[in-house]
Amino acid sequence: MATMKDVARDAGVSIYTVSATLSGSANVSAELRARVTESVSRLGYERNSTARGLKRGTSSLLGLIVSDVTNPYFTELVEHIQDKAHQTGYSVLLGISDHDVDREAELLALMRSHQAAGTILCPAGGEEDYADGRLSRGRMRLIAVDNTAPGLGVDTVCLDNRVAADLAVSHLLELGHHRIGVVAGMRQQYVSRERLAGRDAALARAGIASDPELVTYGDFRLEEGHACGRALLTLASPPTAIFVANNLMLIGVMRALAEAGVRVPDDMSVCSIDDFPWAPAFQPALTVVRQPIAAMAEAAFERLVERLGGDDGPATARDFAPELVVRRSCASIGNG
Repeated sequence: MATMKDVARDAGVSIYTVSATLSGSANVSAELRARVTESVSRLGYERNSTARGLKRGTSSLLGLIVSDVTNPYFTELVEHIQDKAHQTGYSVLLGISDHDVDREAELLALMRSHQAAGTILCPAGGEEDYADGRLSRGRMRLIAVDNTAPGLGVDTVCLDNRVAADLAVSHLLELGHHRIGVVAGMRQQYVSRERLAGRDAALARAGIASDPELVTYGDFRLEEGHACGRALLTLASPPTAIFVANNLMLIGVMRALAEAGVRVPDDMSVCSIDDFPWAPAFQPALTVVRQPIAAMAEAAFERLVERLGGDDGPATARDFAPELVVRRSCASIGNG
């Protein structure tokens, strides 16, 4: 029996285009639609999604598990994935892990119990949390977005986190800052280690030794960012700039600086990874490293559709390039 992958190969298009055509999406050109329709007819592909679901033991339902829906990064990711699902005839069941790997496991079990065809997951844990291979079990297809870990055994779509941190820290170094505080994410997460590695690479090129005293660890949420910001300010020799690993912790750091009467960028330069709608509205507007969220969401969704269409190749990893967005929260030493 022909698969969606067979139709895509015969028509010379992607599996995503086949899925979008069969669902009646208006985003497929007339020329591509005609090619897909011809291939479907020629190969005798079964277009009834319910019948296909019964044979596979799945449905047109997809799972989506994110860590924190209050974070604008995840909110935008959810929006883009839901849009893609709607265009291709899928429904999305959303789960929120709250950065808890046990809760994540419960949500994955829930997705399986609802016979979700596949799930896009933003992993909450680190390498040791997935050593038992839990993400590769069962018939449900999984795509990991945002965070990953060596040996996950699933397709991953991530930011190039080393480059992202390198861009931010290099910008601060170019402005003359040598004591750069860091508000990093969770120690166990691969994404946190990659961002620290990017920071270290930028420092090494500048001939500056990494000072562990300048590194604090949060949980990617506002309150921890606030606590980390306060901790950096209490050092005997505080930093002149702070690099923050995500947007919510950046807001917490800004609050800590305001409470201490520290002016940005006059007394302290600040930048972070993640752009968000409020960043330009801050006083001063915040310098950030932007993630291409729409492109990452599209890549994750299309990869999942390819898997559901019959692609059984080895796991793939795709990293996306970040973009430094310079605003007004960073200044040269002595020129705040």
